[in-house]
Amino acid sequence: MAADTREKLVRGALETLRTRGMAGASARHIAATAGVNQALVFHHFGSVHGLLAAACEFGAREQVDAYRAGFQRVRSLTELLELGRTIRADERTDLAMLAQLLAGAQAAPELAPATAAGLALWSEEIERVLHRVLTATPLAEFVDVGGLSRAVTAAFIGLDLYEGVDPKEADRAIASLEQLGRLIAVLEDLGPVTRLAIRTQLRRGTR
Repeated sequence: MAADTREKLVRGALETLRTRGMAGASARHIAATAGVNQALVFHHFGSVHGLLAAACEFGAREQVDAYRAGFQRVRSLTELLELGRTIRADERTDLAMLAQLLAGAQAAPELAPATAAGLALWSEEIERVLHRVLTATPLAEFVDVGGLSRAVTAAFIGLDLYEGVDPKEADRAIASLEQLGRLIAVLEDLGPVTRLAIRTQLRRGTR
């Protein structure tokens, strides 16, 4: 019964964030959305921020689970960007919610660990994809794939916010990423001698 109540509250918090944003995520509104007594917010989570932290990680886990099969099918950077477009189109409200939690964590540090954990779930899936995509290219030994995966995650959150104020320039940024994807594909198709030459030049450039 307690587990059911906790899940109702977590889902109620997610729905409240989607419809009212951080500013409207009060214990009263969350409890009303969940259909439970307001006091249960504090009984189960200690505070509204404690509930929002639990909701953030819960929601991110559900989303990542829903797209895991899609990530596993990706075999190129272009395909990863296409999947990213799909996720942004399907999950626009939840990406905006995540962005609000990121902003909220600046003022409420107790939200930071859960928000970071939610982002890490996305980054881990992207990191697996990038390892597959880059392995056959001369870039493999020169790129911090873990760091790049975090950059990609941050970029998609940022692009979602950017699109809200300047859709044209956001599309331009995405097009640039797609150009990079085509460049990676070209590198994959190069012969072994050319790839070796590129690796040699890259090594010289990192000394």
